[in-house]
Amino acid sequence: MRSDEIRKNFLDFFKEKKHRIVPSSSLIPEDDPTLLFTNAGMNQFKDILSGKKRSDFKRAASSQKCIRVSGKHNDLKEVGKDTYHHTFFEMLGNWSFGDYFKKEAIIWAWEYIIQVCKLPKERLWVSVFKDDDEAEKLWYENTDIIKGRVLRFDEKENFWEMGEVGPCGPCSEIHYDRGEKFKCEKPDCGVNCGCGRFVELWNLVFMQFYRDEKGTLSDLPAKNVDTGMGFERLVAVLQGVDSNYDTDLFTPIIRRTEEITKKQYSAGNRQTKESDYQESFRVVADHIRSLSFAIADGGIPSNERRGYVLRRILRRAARHGRLLGLHKPFLYMLSSVVVDSMGKIYPELEAKKEHIALVLKSEEERFEETLDLGLELFEKVAEKVSEEKGNVIPGKDAFKLYDTYGFPLDLTQVMAQEKNLEVDLLGFEKEMEKQRERSKDFKIAFGETVESASEVEIDKEKAFLGYDDTVLETKIVDWKKENQNYIIFLESTPFYAEAGGQIGDTGKIIGKDFEIEITDTIKTKGEQIAHIGKSLKGKPKRGKVKAQVDKKRRKSIMRNHTVTHLLHKALKETLGEHVNQSGSLVAPDRLRFDFTHFKGLDPAELETVEHRVNQMIWENLPVKAPSERKDYVSFEDAKKKGATALFGEKYEDKVRVVEIGDYSMELCGGTHVRATGEIGFFKILSETSIASGIRRIEAVTGEEAYKLVKEQRVILDSLEEVLRVKGQGLIDRVEQLLKTNKLLEKELKKGETKKAKEKIEKLSEKAEEFDGIKIITHKAKIEKREELLELADAVRDKMKKSIGVLAGIIDKKIALVAVVTDDLIKEKGLKAGDIVKEVARLTGGSGGGKAHLAFAGGKDISKLDKALKEVPRIVKKMLK
Repeated sequence: MRSDEIRKNFLDFFKEKKHRIVPSSSLIPEDDPTLLFTNAGMNQFKDILSGKKRSDFKRAASSQKCIRVSGKHNDLKEVGKDTYHHTFFEMLGNWSFGDYFKKEAIIWAWEYIIQVCKLPKERLWVSVFKDDDEAEKLWYENTDIIKGRVLRFDEKENFWEMGEVGPCGPCSEIHYDRGEKFKCEKPDCGVNCGCGRFVELWNLVFMQFYRDEKGTLSDLPAKNVDTGMGFERLVAVLQGVDSNYDTDLFTPIIRRTEEITKKQYSAGNRQTKESDYQESFRVVADHIRSLSFAIADGGIPSNERRGYVLRRILRRAARHGRLLGLHKPFLYMLSSVVVDSMGKIYPELEAKKEHIALVLKSEEERFEETLDLGLELFEKVAEKVSEEKGNVIPGKDAFKLYDTYGFPLDLTQVMAQEKNLEVDLLGFEKEMEKQRERSKDFKIAFGETVESASEVEIDKEKAFLGYDDTVLETKIVDWKKENQNYIIFLESTPFYAEAGGQIGDTGKIIGKDFEIEITDTIKTKGEQIAHIGKSLKGKPKRGKVKAQVDKKRRKSIMRNHTVTHLLHKALKETLGEHVNQSGSLVAPDRLRFDFTHFKGLDPAELETVEHRVNQMIWENLPVKAPSERKDYVSFEDAKKKGATALFGEKYEDKVRVVEIGDYSMELCGGTHVRATGEIGFFKILSETSIASGIRRIEAVTGEEAYKLVKEQRVILDSLEEVLRVKGQGLIDRVEQLLKTNKLLEKELKKGETKKAKEKIEKLSEKAEEFDGIKIITHKAKIEKREELLELADAVRDKMKKSIGVLAGIIDKKIALVAVVTDDLIKEKGLKAGDIVKEVARLTGGSGGGKAHLAFAGGKDISKLDKALKEVPRIVKKMLK
C-alpha cells in the first residue's frame, strides 16, 4: 500500500465516523510565538483541549506536519544513526472535544488497525496506565485482542500531562511486534524495551483529570480524547520494510542522492562494503524533508531561534554531503524530489518550489566558504588531542568552530563522537558567556542597576498615558541617584520607555524648586518605567510635577515607527511571506529594520519596496492605534483578524493592534502617527547583510529624507559644474573618464610587469640551485606589499621549478611573500605557506597561506638577511 493511500485511508475512516478533517497547520506556529515549530498534532487544538477556547466541532482528525529536534525520541544528533529517528514527521490523529471518550476511541483504533490496515492481532500488544482498570476492561470487552496482551505501566510510559498544572490523563498505546529477528539479548525483552522489536504505533490519550498547583487530581467537567500515530512508522509496518527509510516516503530522495553521489545505499541496516555511507544517506534524506517543508511554511535559516535550528539541520546535512564525496551545493537539487513526491498532499510545497531551492542553494553556498576550513581545523585539533593521549576537544576550539566557521555545537559533538572524543561543554559555555559579556548592551546593564530602585507599587494600567499626551500633571513617587544621573519614577507618565525597537523619550520633569532634563526612558526588569536624567536646577522631590516630552523628537520617532510597519508589509509583498522582522531601531533621525531573507535585494527590488511604502504614505491612510486598554483585544481575536505577531515576543492576554488602513495590521505597543501622510517621504539609505539569512535596511523619513535629497542635489550640482555637463550627459562623461582611466592603468601595468620580469631575470641569474630547483631570495625597497606581489607573480609566470621568497620593510615591519611554481607543488609537495611560516619564525613573526602563494610578517629587522639565507636549508629539510 502506497503512503498516500495509507494517509487517505486514515482520514476517510474518521470522516465516516463524523470527524471534521482539519488541514495540517503550518510548521511555523501562528498563535504561539514561544513555540519554535509545530511539534505535535494537538498543537492547533491546544486552546480547545485546555478549555481556553470553544470549538464549533466536537470531533476532528488530521495528518499534521511536525518538526522535533529534541526530546525523548527526537534528538537531532541521533538522526541517521538508526532507522527510526526523524526531525520531520507526520502525525496522524483523531480528537474528541467533550464528545466520545475511552470506549469509542479504543473501538475505532482497533477497527482501523485490524480491518483497514489488516494487521494480524497476533502481532499486537496494548499498554495502559497501571491504575486505569476501566481502559483494560474496555480493551478486553470491546475488541478481540488476545488475552494477556494488555499490559500495565507507570506514569513514565502511560500518563500524559500538558504541564505541571492543567489537563492530564492516562493513555493507552498500541504496539506492533516486528518479530524475532529484531529481538535484543535481554531476557525480559518486550513492550517498552526500547530495542526496536516492539514499535509504538498509536497513543490514545484520555484527558479526564485536572492537576492543580498542589498536584491534586480532580475530574474534568468535559473529557477529551487526543490521539497520535507516527505516520512513518505505520507506513514502514504496512509496507513490510525493516526501516522507515526504506518506505516510499524516503526512497525517492535516497535514489536521487545515489545518482548525485555515485554511491549506493543498502536497505535496512545491512552491512555492506559501503556501510560507512548509510548514516549520511539517512541524515540527508531526513533533513531535506525538514528543510523543504519548513522553508515552504516561511522558515529561513538564520542565527536566531527557529532560523538557527534550520541552519543547524542544513549544516549537518551539508557535512554529511562531504562524507558522501560532494564538494558543492546539492541539497537544493533534492528539494525538488520532496516537492514532486509530497506536493499534491501539501500544495504549499508546489507553490514555493523555486523559493525552497533558492534559499537552500544560497545557504549552502554561504556555508561552503567556511566548511572546508572548519573541517581542516577540527582535524588538526582532534589530531593534537589524540597525540597528547587526551579524549576531549577543548571548549575554546569548539567555540572557534562555532563562532568563526559556523559549526553548530552539536555538529562538532557528532564529529568528535566519530573519533571517540568528547567536547568540553563547560569550556564552550565559558567562551560563549565571554562573548555575551562583550556584546552586552549598556542599556540592559543599566536597566539591571535600577530594577529595584522603586519600592513603591505603581499601577501598570495607569503608568503610561503618553499615546495621546506629551505633557502630563503627575507625581514623583520615588527617585534615586546613580552616579551623575537621577532615576525618577512617576505615578503616571507621558514618557515612552524603550521597547519593541523604539528608543525612549526625552524631555523634562519640572517641580516647584527643581528641573530635571530627561535623557532617556527605560523599563526595569520589574517593568517599571524609569526616567533617567540630570539636574538643570535643584534636586527632585516626591510630589506634584509636570512631565513634558520633547514633542518634536517624539513626532519624528512616531513617523519612523509607523513606517517600519509599512516597510514590513512592503517587503512581504515584494519578496514573499517568509520575510519576518528580526529586529529594529526606531530613532528620531533614522530607522533600522532587520528581516529574514536569504540574499541581498537587487536595485529593482529596493525601488519596488521604497515606492510601495511611499504610495501608502501618499494615500494618507488612517492609523488606528488604541490609546486605552479597554480597546485592546484578546491575542486570539487579534490573530483571527490577521494581525502579525513577532516571533519570540511575549504577549499578554490583551494586546494592542495597530492598523494602517487595510494595508497593515500588527501587534505593537509603540507610538504612531494618526495618518500616513504625516510621514511625508521615505528614503532607503542602505540594504546590507548583518548575519547569514538576516538583512538590514536603514532609512530616513520626513525632514531627514528631505535633507538627504538636498545633500545629493548639492553633490550633483557640484559634479555638473566641475565636469561642465548637465543631466544625462553627466553619466556619459563619467563613463568616458573611467574608460580612459582604465586604459591608462592598463598601460601602466604593462610597464610595471615588464620591469618586474626584468628584475626577476636578473635575480634568477643569482638564484641558488639544487636538484633542478631554483631558489630566489630578495630584499626589495618597497612602499607597499603589492610591489612584492608583482615580483612574486613574475616568478610564477616566468619560471619553472622555482621558489621565491621576497621581503621588504613597510612601516618598520618585515613583509614577506613566498611563491612555489605549480610543477614543484605537484611533484615535490612543496607549499609556499609552510616555507614562509618558517622564514617568518626566524624573524619573530608568523604567517601562512596556500600552496602557491603565502604572506607573512616579521618583527626583528636585524634578523631578516640571515633568515633569507636560511631558505635553501628550509626547503632541503622539507624535501627530506
